[in-house]
Amino acid sequence: MFDKLKRLLAQAGADYADLRYETKHEVKIAFTGKELSQSAISTTDGFVLRVLADGGFSSLAFTREADAESALRIALENARLIAAHQDTPVRLASVPAVQDEYRPQLAEDPRDVNFEEKIALTRRYNEIALAHPAVVNTSMAYAETIRDRYFVSTEGAQVREELVTVGIRGMITSRDGGLLQNIRVNLGGSSGFAVLRNRDHDIELKRSTCVDLLKAQPVAAGIYNVILNNSMAGVFAHEAFGHFSEADLIEDNPTMRQKMHIGARLGNPILSITDDPTRVGPLGHYRFDDEGVPAAAVPLLRQGELVGRLHSRRTAAAFSETVNGHCVAEDYRYEPIIRMGTIYIEPGADTVDDLFQRLGDGLYILDAKGGQTSGENFTFGAQYGYLIHGGEKADLIRDINLAGNLYQTMESITAVANDFHLSETGGCGKGQMNIRSCHGGPHILVEQVIIGGI
Repeated sequence: MFDKLKRLLAQAGADYADLRYETKHEVKIAFTGKELSQSAISTTDGFVLRVLADGGFSSLAFTREADAESALRIALENARLIAAHQDTPVRLASVPAVQDEYRPQLAEDPRDVNFEEKIALTRRYNEIALAHPAVVNTSMAYAETIRDRYFVSTEGAQVREELVTVGIRGMITSRDGGLLQNIRVNLGGSSGFAVLRNRDHDIELKRSTCVDLLKAQPVAAGIYNVILNNSMAGVFAHEAFGHFSEADLIEDNPTMRQKMHIGARLGNPILSITDDPTRVGPLGHYRFDDEGVPAAAVPLLRQGELVGRLHSRRTAAAFSETVNGHCVAEDYRYEPIIRMGTIYIEPGADTVDDLFQRLGDGLYILDAKGGQTSGENFTFGAQYGYLIHGGEKADLIRDINLAGNLYQTMESITAVANDFHLSETGGCGKGQMNIRSCHGGPHILVEQVIIGGI
């Protein structure tokens, strides 16, 4: 395959060009209630060509090898047309021309598990979720995606990497009269099929929480000191902070570039945040991005100070900063864009018990349930929580929403626990869907948080 791609690319006639070819294998199984609503296996493939000519940078996707010659011609024409209508020519940061192949070490390759067994496992978890009279509906879906990527460039790069992702995700819904409550199920990762086995207890706990929420009280709106669990802390790191660490989202925004300049003090000195796709095992792991650049761990925030950001080759050159392998595409249909890999808050010095004792009275908020950001302001939902009295869990609460300002909230994080957990499933819809976006961290204590409720 490499020889074929290099022959195609040799006709580019540009200052720089690269070509990515990949196959994408997907398995999808879904239950809605008791019914099997989807079962499908598919394999597709395609190419993405990028061309830099006269300072113009263009990208083009195509699915047939026979279209390569016309794709090269169109991409070159587009690059020169772009160059003629832009003020600043595009430059790409220099990187080593890597030649390597990487396949992840898997704890049971999902390709070795037959389709019927995958259906049976998904059905069993769905039946466990349904096994309570108060549960009125479920959705439970198995998803498997395997991308086998080949990348070559006119600089001599030659990279192949497999990305293997499996997961079982769903929703459990309970009802008491007119009151409905739901809890999400998220199992999976990039370490192999074994992560999905023997998870009956996890489903039982989700079902139990979903039923208990029918007797929980809605949280009273107000301003509280709160403890966020690993999931909520990770969502904050990703949504409220992480996107502003992606160079392409701030490069044309003078206000944000000023606020997010390297060296800016953005948060409490106890707060540090990193993005590290090189961590083997978590969902966000990869060795090379879709520009053929080796992935690197990137310290973003250190003791409250901004020390780094995520880059493509183009933005690294534009910002005069170090390229770090964070340019990722959804699949062969898309050009790569800057994405988070595995973003997390670094563990601190306190135990989780220390945080509860320090909190005294407040809220313990668990597990993200959607959210949105608008500039530096955010609103997140939580699946459930507890009232905390004297450092001890009390009543279960529901209907929880958090709102705040990124910078004020980072200053208000006053304690960080020494535990650590990363999300098993992920997703980020910036421009394209990135199913391997991973987040997490420790428990954190945040003061004076706006909570929406009744």
